[in-house]
Amino acid sequence: MDRQDIRHYDVVVIGAGNGGLTAAIRVLQGGYSCLLLEKHNLPGGFATSFKRGRFEFEASLHELNDFGSPEEPGDIRTLFRSLGVEDKIDWIRIPEAYHLITTDKKYDCEMPFGIDAFIDKMEEYVPGSRKSMTDFFDLCNEVRDAQTYSNSVNGNTDSDYMKSHFPNFIKAGSYSVNEVLESLKMPQKARDILNAYWCYLGVDCDRMSFLHYGSMVIRYITRDAWMPRMRSHEISLAMDQRIRELGGHIWYHSEAETILTDDNNAIRGVRLTDGTEIATRHVIANCSPHLVFGKMLEKKSVTEQMIRATNSRTFAGRGFTLFLGLNKSAEELGIKSHNYFIYDTADTVRQYDLMRKVDTNHVQATVCLNNAFPECSPPGTCMMYFTTMFMSDDWGKVSETEYFKAKDKVADDMIRVFERETGCKIRDAIEEIAVASPTTYARYCGHPQGVIYGYETAEWDSLMPRMMMMKEDAALSPGLRFAGGYAMRSSGYSSSYVSGDLSGRQTVGDLKREVK
Repeated sequence: MDRQDIRHYDVVVIGAGNGGLTAAIRVLQGGYSCLLLEKHNLPGGFATSFKRGRFEFEASLHELNDFGSPEEPGDIRTLFRSLGVEDKIDWIRIPEAYHLITTDKKYDCEMPFGIDAFIDKMEEYVPGSRKSMTDFFDLCNEVRDAQTYSNSVNGNTDSDYMKSHFPNFIKAGSYSVNEVLESLKMPQKARDILNAYWCYLGVDCDRMSFLHYGSMVIRYITRDAWMPRMRSHEISLAMDQRIRELGGHIWYHSEAETILTDDNNAIRGVRLTDGTEIATRHVIANCSPHLVFGKMLEKKSVTEQMIRATNSRTFAGRGFTLFLGLNKSAEELGIKSHNYFIYDTADTVRQYDLMRKVDTNHVQATVCLNNAFPECSPPGTCMMYFTTMFMSDDWGKVSETEYFKAKDKVADDMIRVFERETGCKIRDAIEEIAVASPTTYARYCGHPQGVIYGYETAEWDSLMPRMMMMKEDAALSPGLRFAGGYAMRSSGYSSSYVSGDLSGRQTVGDLKREVK
């Protein structure tokens, strides 16, 4: 499409990450015109892949939760089905929930999918835990049902309906993970094992909302985890194709520089870095409010309320990932699991604190994709991804002269810890190696400080307060909504897709109300 042909769209989406791609499809399905702007030459943001030698590495996705089988779909498969992209992607099922290893308490626990199987395995590791685990999953089911209802009404919930149908959801709403597990009289070891997923949300279990954690765990355990055969970039390409099928337009190599406003501070368009202007009354930003209110929205329209609301928030984890292509198979190396959580300590509060500093952080969430998809790399080889997060901007203290040495040091420590805790000797089998530091993530996606988890979902800024504040947040700048990891559903692939779905449908609602 010649860019000179069209200068007005009902909606402009800034950023072709997971949330932006989903939002664009929803706008188009609502019958409105949409332009998706992306500064890179590919869609997906973090949802991409890259090649090194014989290996095609997954950039960030470990597994997609709440997906389910074609016969018993979870919410995300159902969402993809309604978007028209499910059948454009070849899906593979992840074989087990997780393999937890802790240095301090010497846990070495392999947990399965399925509530009954999970409870049975926990009872095997922690005799006497069955009742508290059963109560936990009963409560989690109610949490999931309440959130499904909230999504179905675009967050406009009826308080009487909530009280009558989801009373325990409301009771648990203000409590942390550890407070609820303690009230369920769950043994400490069972709590330690159950809390293994905490790093996927990036907040310790003293501060993490139970509703947020319970919602994630139930979706993993009941619907399994899946991923695309050709890495997460397969999802991004399928969504690109779907947008074009629906008549939408995508401009790559097109960086949005300014969100333009009129004399009444209403959105009137978007200006690109090359000076091109596109007229629109609605923008969905798949990027951080820090970027939008700090640099993109015209200064005359930036209010003190926007600044205060944004600066009061805390950045979540900054990403660091090591990618290895190994010239031996997983079986030869003794790597038996797909997904490992390796922690210094089972105490999430202490572990979070250790992750504030580069030198004291030895956490890793590590994947060997071959144990889910043996053909993902050439015969006789395997691939691994090691990911950790820094819970402060400690990496920002690394100087340019020390940068490569610092990357090598963290990567070397990841390999050392994995070999020590699993007994698998992988160092001598390394054929390809790549490292992504917070600097890499900041450069690739423009995220402040290399943050990969958006804003920290703790206390007042946790999942449910965000959902309840959607109307107020939208009122900060009418015509502007957010999607992706910095939006109402927080970080993670599934959450980003859901946020794009919500923002897209809400924007369609805004457009319809304007007509009336």
